Amino acid sequence: MEMKKIIKVARKLAKPFRVTDGNGFRLKHFDPADTLEFTSEDKPRSKEALATGVQALAELQDMLYAQDRWAMLLIFQAMDAAGKDGAIKHVMSGVNPQGCQVYSFKAPSAEELDHDFLWRCMKYVPERGRIGIFNRSFYEETLVVRVHPEFLEKETLPPELVTKNIWKERFHDIRSFEHYLTRNGVVILKFFLHLSKKEQKKRFLERLENPEKNWKFSANDIKERAFWNDYADAYEQMIQHTATKDAPWFVVPADNKWFTRVVVASAVIEALDALDLHYPKVSKEKLKELAAAKRVLTRE
Repeated sequence: MEMKKIIKVARKLAKPFRVTDGNGFRLKHFDPADTLEFTSEDKPRSKEALATGVQALAELQDMLYAQDRWAMLLIFQAMDAAGKDGAIKHVMSGVNPQGCQVYSFKAPSAEELDHDFLWRCMKYVPERGRIGIFNRSFYEETLVVRVHPEFLEKETLPPELVTKNIWKERFHDIRSFEHYLTRNGVVILKFFLHLSKKEQKKRFLERLENPEKNWKFSANDIKERAFWNDYADAYEQMIQHTATKDAPWFVVPADNKWFTRVVVASAVIEALDALDLHYPKVSKEKLKELAAAKRVLTRE
């Protein structure tokens, strides 16, 4: 499939799930099982579409790397078992490893807790020409820390700074940080993989019953599932306060992994295409140098 057709399809698939203004956003308006007009019978075709998308993404990323003007930051947030790792693995499978970097943020270390909440992520913002991927991010500071106030206590902030407005203040700081990055050539796409509670239960049981998936399960997963409604509220407010035109959220249906991956790939392809990427033009002096080199080689 030629690139123009791929871009057209990508725009169609990404648009319904893009949120650029959080005012009035409600999570209940997005169906975790949505697959647009596609059905389960289209799953084989979706794999072909993903393969085509991966190839297109590889071509665009190669130009991004060569042009060395823009950087791209992909942020993934989701409930446990929503498929973040799988989406990253499949969508980025064709990208040159030299032009892509993935960081998974776990519980903060003692050193990280002694810094501001953005510090540990700032260090890994991608350089120009590269795609950086955050598997979880600074948004955890408005999610798990909000659901579990005891984590906030470990940050040892001055008591007078821990007020009822702390979450709005953090949202403000995040918006400012993302705005700063976009003004410096970092394209930001944020993905919330929207999983239903029913589907999470199904995937947890698969991990428990399949020996090859046992390693994926943690007892903490069950503990966190008990806070499902609290997390849903936190995610909803996160998107309400941080969805902007420059750093949009994509609320991606996650009950069907095959569809999740196609939507993520479509959003990335569409964003890269909008950058007018191209390979650097070679100067006249450089062309003379190349011609001289060719003459030397042909004489051997």
